[in-house]
Amino acid sequence: MTRKVIIDTNGLMIPGQFGVDIFSELKRLGFDSFIIPRASVRELEKIYSQGHGKDRVAAKIALSLLDRCTIIEKEGFTDDIIAEMAIDTEAACLTSDTGLKKRLCSKGVTIIHLREKTRLSI
Repeated sequence: MTRKVIIDTNGLMIPGQFGVDIFSELKRLGFDSFIIPRASVRELEKIYSQGHGKDRVAAKIALSLLDRCTIIEKEGFTDDIIAEMAIDTEAACLTSDTGLKKRLCSKGVTIIHLREKTRLSI
């Protein structure tokens, strides 16, 4: 059975910010299908084009990792799209966004987050 995970914008920036291989970590946790909404891709492109320093570098790395993900075309606010997709597809979510984590947790969605800046944890 395929275990899906939706990766938020900040989740995709983890490799560039902390040097953690999120795909190896997600596979270690049992996930094998990686999903990202088009809205997150647009956020990464904006950070890359308008950002500076470490954020810009992290966004560039994140954009280079998109070939490992399935990009879903949905319109709306990124957090709303992620919440809707996670509930509809019963997917987990990789995010560092505190507000989004609370929202998803209240709906029973599995949350994956960075732990000790070295690994991912459920």
